[in-house]
Amino acid sequence: MTGAIRAAVLTDIPTLTTLIVRSARQLSRGYYTEQESESAITYVFGVDSSLIADGTYYVIEADGVLVACGGWSRRRTLYGGDQRPIGAPAELLDSAIDAARIRAFFVAPQYARRGFGRILLAHCVTAAAQAGFRSLELMSTLPGVPFYGALGFDSIESVRDLLPDGVSLPFVRMTRPISVPANRDASGTTR
Repeated sequence: MTGAIRAAVLTDIPTLTTLIVRSARQLSRGYYTEQESESAITYVFGVDSSLIADGTYYVIEADGVLVACGGWSRRRTLYGGDQRPIGAPAELLDSAIDAARIRAFFVAPQYARRGFGRILLAHCVTAAAQAGFRSLELMSTLPGVPFYGALGFDSIESVRDLLPDGVSLPFVRMTRPISVPANRDASGTTR
C-alpha cells in the first residue's frame, strides 16, 4: 500500500489531533501505562503549528484519509506540541553545528508497520540534508525506539520528563548522521 505525502496545512490540525491521540493510546500500550499515555496526550503529544508554518511537517494520505504524520525542524524545540514545547521554538539551529530535529511522528494504528513512518523519515532526511544539516536528533517515545534504531539512530540518553500533573514520562534521546544508511536493524547492524 502506498500513500501520497504532502506538507501539512493548518486545516489539517483537527484531523492530526485525532490521529495523534488514537496513535498514542493504541501504539503505546505495553510501553506506557494508561495514566502515562493520557498525561502525554495532554502535555506532550500534539501538533506543533510552527512546523506547519515552516512547511516541514508532512502527512501521508492513503485510502482517502490521513494515515501518518511527522516532520523535521530547524528550530531548537526538541519535542512537544503547541501546548508545551520543550526547547526554544523561536531559536533557529545552525546547520553547520547543530542537528536538525525529527519531530512528532505518529501513524494511525490500523496503518502501523506498513512503511509509512519510513517514507516520512526518508522525506525529512532529504529535506534536512538539502537545508545543509549533517545530523539528526530526536526525543523518542519508548515504542518509537525500535523504529528509529532500525533506521540508523543511536540512543544517547534516557530522559524523564516530569509533566505538570506529576507524571514522570520516560523518553530516549537519539541521534544519527544524515549519511548513515537507513537500513540498519534495531541492534544497529547494517543489513
